[in-house]
Amino acid sequence: MRTINEEEAMSAGVGSSNESPRRGFDYLIVGAGFAGSVLAERLAVGLNKRVLIVDRRPHIAGNAYDHYDEAGVLIHRYGPHIFHTNSQRIVDYLSRFTEWRTYEHRVLAYVDDQLVPIPINRTTVNALYGLDLKTDEEAESFLKSRAEPVEPIRTSEDVVINQVGRELYEKFFRGYTRKQWGLDPSQLDKSVTSRVPTRTNTDDRYFGDTFQIMPLHGFTRMFEKMLNHPNIKVMLNADYREIRDEVQFEHLIYTGPVDEYFDYCYGKLPYRSLKFRHETVNSAQFQPVAVVNYPSEDVPYTRISEYKHLTGQEHLKTSVTYEYPSAEGDPYYPIPRPENAELYKRYQELANSTPNVTFLGRLGTYKYYNMDQVVGQALTAYKRIAESEGVIEDAAEVSAV
Repeated sequence: MRTINEEEAMSAGVGSSNESPRRGFDYLIVGAGFAGSVLAERLAVGLNKRVLIVDRRPHIAGNAYDHYDEAGVLIHRYGPHIFHTNSQRIVDYLSRFTEWRTYEHRVLAYVDDQLVPIPINRTTVNALYGLDLKTDEEAESFLKSRAEPVEPIRTSEDVVINQVGRELYEKFFRGYTRKQWGLDPSQLDKSVTSRVPTRTNTDDRYFGDTFQIMPLHGFTRMFEKMLNHPNIKVMLNADYREIRDEVQFEHLIYTGPVDEYFDYCYGKLPYRSLKFRHETVNSAQFQPVAVVNYPSEDVPYTRISEYKHLTGQEHLKTSVTYEYPSAEGDPYYPIPRPENAELYKRYQELANSTPNVTFLGRLGTYKYYNMDQVVGQALTAYKRIAESEGVIEDAAEVSAV
């Protein structure tokens, strides 16, 4: 991976229209996270395009950035990132840049002074109510007896109460959601809590995807290999607005906040942010699983993450992260409310009518994507570009499922 400074980028971009078309860059990509990096790699390798990728942060890999802390423990700076997908094609693509370790994510919630599995399953119910339900049918019958049918289902509150009733909703979802989003579940779209299933068996995995794996040497190493191509130049600690008029390029790929691109002309799109408190503990293990949720509003943080569970690293010490949701800070989660969706539509119309600019990623399209979905979106964008240039190849056919 070649990292350059602003002077080098400007030098590369200087030249009149009469000079060689290889002068400057074919693409300027804003953001070195999954969307920008995947598309940079595909354009460089698949179409022999010259790419400059810029990021205002001092590192690549976006929110998936991991690094060794002062104790020598591999941590995720922006909270735990767990890769899971049902797409063989996306796994095949990323496998070009990493080996994998199998990892099935498990989460416990601290409820009623005990740690119980989340998503709610039969084990959870037995522990909380002192029961001995032995079959899926018994668990289903119990949950049905607690459920309060809601019609129609519109909000996140409706989803949970319809499935498991108000008591379990209060124990697991209401406080956690209020902390995470700064809003009551009754004020949020049903998609928020629909992401978390309710189970009647004893499956305690957080995800049910076919592929549940982690990059063997970390996400950052995977990104370094992805961007290691002579056609790709990387500029960090750089705001593209400060260089866009100085660097010669044909097309802009923008993965930053779409409202920021248009100078917030319709107002700011609402996001939820996070604050992180990283700590090293002088013991080999801090908690029994990678993530423990704290749904109670009496606890200021939402969860504690311990990374050695994710990475498999062996170390005499361990490092953990406390997460504090915040209204201020870097934009992490688009807030799913109808009025926000309507505001985004206005920006989307602007984006669609802006020539030679492609908007991608969570921030560029104001949608909560998992990592694999962002990869799929970037590969699909590449497929369209390749086909527009008359290139049909195996690499171009990798797309989202």
